Amino acid sequence: MKEVKEGIRGTASAKAEKGNLASSMGSGCLDVFATPAMIALMENAACNALADCLEGDETTVGTALDVQHLSATPEGMEVTAEAVLTEVNGREFTFEVTASDGAGLIGKGTHKRFLVYGGRFLEKTKAKLK
Repeated sequence: MKEVKEGIRGTASAKAEKGNLASSMGSGCLDVFATPAMIALMENAACNALADCLEGDETTVGTALDVQHLSATPEGMEVTAEAVLTEVNGREFTFEVTASDGAGLIGKGTHKRFLVYGGRFLEKTKAKLK
């Protein structure tokens, strides 16, 4: 892995549409941007923050999330998540994450990711099937 410094940022965006609404994802019955979709967007932003630092078979996996979904986003609006790296502890990375729509902040929290080697990680995971 290349050098990783606190303060690096990543973003990810998605439009609130049928596939990521609470009514479609099973996280509620309303046609609003779903909490699981917001969380996935936050994780994607954190992945994007680290993307240029990874080498070879390196990747990261999410290990912890503590988020609040503060405001609903209606179908049709764009949601953007941002992740800012706040701590590096060996192979563990801690991010402050936020999500906003055109009207303002809709979510915030912290997210941790851990550096793994893709091949070994999948091998170990698939061993559960035996």
